Amino acid sequence: MPVYEYIALDVGGRRRKGIIDAGSITAARQKLRETDVFPVEIVETADRKREEEAGRGGAIRLFRRVGLRELALMTRQLATLIGAGLPLVPSLAALVAQIRHPVLRTTLAQIKDEVNEGMSLTQSMSHFPEVFPPFYINMVRAGEASGTINLVLDRLADFNETQQALRTKIRSALAYPLFMFFIGSGVLFFLVTFVVPNITKIFREMHQTLPAITVFLLVVSGFLRDFWWVIAIALVAAVVGVRSAVRKTEQGRYLWDRLKITAPLIGPLNRKIAVARFSRTLGTLLQSGVPLLTALEIAKNVVNNLVVAEQLRAAAKDVEEGQSLSAPLSRNDFFPPIAVEMIAVGEQSGNMEAMLFRIADSYEKEVEANVLMVTSLLEPAMILVMGAVVGFIVVSVLLPIFEMNQLVR
Repeated sequence: MPVYEYIALDVGGRRRKGIIDAGSITAARQKLRETDVFPVEIVETADRKREEEAGRGGAIRLFRRVGLRELALMTRQLATLIGAGLPLVPSLAALVAQIRHPVLRTTLAQIKDEVNEGMSLTQSMSHFPEVFPPFYINMVRAGEASGTINLVLDRLADFNETQQALRTKIRSALAYPLFMFFIGSGVLFFLVTFVVPNITKIFREMHQTLPAITVFLLVVSGFLRDFWWVIAIALVAAVVGVRSAVRKTEQGRYLWDRLKITAPLIGPLNRKIAVARFSRTLGTLLQSGVPLLTALEIAKNVVNNLVVAEQLRAAAKDVEEGQSLSAPLSRNDFFPPIAVEMIAVGEQSGNMEAMLFRIADSYEKEVEANVLMVTSLLEPAMILVMGAVVGFIVVSVLLPIFEMNQLVR
């Protein structure tokens, strides 16, 4: 059923805005008038099919994306409303009235309409895979089946908030080094392409023989000044080519994912992030009543790495044949031995969910510590590199001046 955004006046003449679902604009006007609201303007929002077609474009999809923060907040509010005893449809209606994110608001309005017509919350959410991932939908399904939907939604909100907090900490730690890199690169480019040529122009006008180091600097400076656009185009083409190979070919993505977990410095960090994400996802699913094999199928996709997913798929096959989870995990080169031992202890004690959460907490702390260590090493390394380049420029400019002084003496 279409969803309409409206601007209307109530009985007191106050201006009101909102959205309403109806079969047509005429039906929407009638529904508003029945609630003593008089519409001034009604505009149909994009229906689901047009949104999905438009969402295939990368730029449009970027603006339609619902972030973890918005999804966690919505989930927490829905859990609170249902936990307070409010029925599902009025709870969804209350969320629609207060959520400001346009895509999420329209999605919830359509979900409310479908649930009101007799569809389950899980079935309705599965119609919006761009908003609700399989992990989310399977947890809601388990909550509906067990009658603990409010508890499951609380766990979902906790999970999303934890993932968002980890992502924010990593981005915050990398922000300053990236800022230094771009600012420093811009300053060096300005020095080499504008300042150095103006200074060395004096030596050329005096027809002085320049040292080899100064000649080299002038060659680099001239190349950057005249062909900087070629370098920019080459870099953009390289980035676009690599991204296209990674996104559109299975082999390209597989090689990229292998590089992410084997590269020095960042490889161990990506492994720990994947272990933490897998453990927390699997623990949250099992705690919410999702069967182990289904939980493994979902969790292997959450790590977002084909190499790791392939190993987890093999482990899930062994579990399906009757083995414990720790046995196949101990045979692959992805899971650390400590994590495997903790999972084995959890299986033996019947408390694997708690062990998985403990693994996730431990590796998330290690990730934070490693990111801080890497960024603390990056900052002095970048300063040293920039200092060396600036020193090279200074020596290249001052060396002809020293030679002139020696000639004068």
